[in-house]
Amino acid sequence: MGIWNTVQKWQGKSVPPCSMIVAAAGSSCRMGGQDKLFAPLAGVPVLTRTLRAIDRAELVSEIVVAAQEERMEAVADLCAAAALHKKVKVVKGGASRTESVLAAALECDPRAELIAIHDGARPLVRSEMIDEMIRAGWQTQAAATPVTDTVKVADDDRWVASTPDRSTLYAVQTPQVFQANILKAALQAALASGEPVTDDCAAVERLGKRVWLAEGDAENIKITTPVDLIIVEALLRQREDGR
Repeated sequence: MGIWNTVQKWQGKSVPPCSMIVAAAGSSCRMGGQDKLFAPLAGVPVLTRTLRAIDRAELVSEIVVAAQEERMEAVADLCAAAALHKKVKVVKGGASRTESVLAAALECDPRAELIAIHDGARPLVRSEMIDEMIRAGWQTQAAATPVTDTVKVADDDRWVASTPDRSTLYAVQTPQVFQANILKAALQAALASGEPVTDDCAAVERLGKRVWLAEGDAENIKITTPVDLIIVEALLRQREDGR
């Protein structure tokens, strides 16, 4: 079922306030010494482009950015220079993504019934997609795209152990949207357990909650390496030329 089918069920119903957390406390360890969030993308910092896309989303009520402590002032300056219309708050992130997102979640407006999380390094997210995810956010869910490559499961010695049916596999993206109380409880439980979780959905799944995967966007790429930056800039220029 596509996300639009789900969105249609909620048309005509008021959408509760939704705070957007931007995860921006990563170390950029695979960028060859470059901070990917401040890297220029067609002349504009990556994080600025991400924030402006979120700022254009109609259903986001506020933006809370989780940043490294030593980068908080630089991120705050970047937010100010971006001339955003929505209320923006910069908070200190933690040693892990889970800690960072929880720190931001606890700083969200307590009236927000929904919380969305987006990676600061996904600057090509479409504002329309953010709004669609929020409209469908009454279910705990994430955006995902079908896996196109054949995936192998290997043993400790790198011998192939199995080949999963790729029709059942999805590459999870952000934004991810959750009911605020569920997300906070899930992140707190994940930290208390000491078990690492690879994304926010995994924390919610640990509570026994079902997570529905919405249709993602193949262009919604997360910048992790210098090659990703080249690809995203090419996609951005193609998108702008097509206007």
